[in-house]
Amino acid sequence: MKVNINSVHFKTDRKLENFIEKKLEKLTGKMEGVIGSEVTLKLESSENHENKVAEIRLLVRGYDLYAKKQSRTFEQATDTAIDALRKQLDKYKGKYRK
Repeated sequence: MKVNINSVHFKTDRKLENFIEKKLEKLTGKMEGVIGSEVTLKLESSENHENKVAEIRLLVRGYDLYAKKQSRTFEQATDTAIDALRKQLDKYKGKYRK
């Protein structure tokens, strides 16, 4: 599966990219039909410490799953977004398994 990682107004390090790729591989390993994923990381300009945003679009044959989460770190935001995608993926599998 192809993972496309974009960062807005900053440069990601290889450690963060590896973390995201590993999490997505683990998520999509359960399902056939996943074409790829697009991850966008950005910093929100706010006074709040939870200003890291992870947006993940999972490209599934005939359907796209999307989650956007905000947290204190990019790792936490990615984890919560992947949890949301896992729920969507389970629902998608249940709907199209019939």
